[in-house]
Amino acid sequence: MALSSRAHAFSVEALVGRSAKRKVPEGRDEEPGPGCRPARRAPEPEKRPKAGVQVELQGSELWRRFHDIGTEMIITKAGRRMFPSVRVKVKGLEPLQQYYIAIDVVPVDSKRYRYVYHSSQWMVAGNTDHSCITPRLYIHPDSPCSGETWMRQIISFDRVKLTNNEMDDKGHIILQSMHKYKPRVHIIAQDSRFDLAQIQSLPAEGVQTFSFQETEFTTVTAYQNQQITKLKIDRNPFAKGFRDPGRNRGVLDGLLDSYPWRPPLALDFKAFGADSHGKS
Repeated sequence: MALSSRAHAFSVEALVGRSAKRKVPEGRDEEPGPGCRPARRAPEPEKRPKAGVQVELQGSELWRRFHDIGTEMIITKAGRRMFPSVRVKVKGLEPLQQYYIAIDVVPVDSKRYRYVYHSSQWMVAGNTDHSCITPRLYIHPDSPCSGETWMRQIISFDRVKLTNNEMDDKGHIILQSMHKYKPRVHIIAQDSRFDLAQIQSLPAEGVQTFSFQETEFTTVTAYQNQQITKLKIDRNPFAKGFRDPGRNRGVLDGLLDSYPWRPPLALDFKAFGADSHGKS
């Protein structure tokens, strides 16, 4: 039975044909029907992150023990070495490239602190101005060295000394007492345009800087926290004299024995008429 043109417009064939010829926005693929599978695209090559320089803090467990209590570092006019000292392991350097490795110590904030004994904690005592002291750069004595050589060893800054002498001319790092600081390690690619051994500040290019939260410390002229004192004595290999008083006593006795003391004075009481059988 033939359908009229108006009835044919609503027939199944017309409706199916209209949905099959549906327009899609320009630039988009036509959505597949429920029975069609989307075309499988070729997998894109994986984008691997570029390998960068990595610096790992050595002795981090000991640093964390101090940090949990509140690390204190002694500073003196003559300069005092840090304990724990900053030691790092470096990875990701160019093997043939020459590098300088340096350290400096910068303020954590612009505050001055004081130690409250009844609560055993540090409290803010006021603001301060660090602008009068320019952070000094300590260049590791093995610099410059190839990346291959640096990566084979543990880089130690155990010779760094801290001082509160603003007129220091020995290259020690100048800090203010009762302030919080953090060490920073710098890896500097050698540049023929300048000699890092002759400059006292970081160049504008070719520098990668690393710091570790657990190495933050407060500067003091005498330890404030007794727990810090005990931990320093227990773990510092140069504090053996404090842990072994008998050893110091033996050294002292040896010095006394070697001194030309006079023999003890012997008295003959008979010369004074004393009775050796009980009378004095």
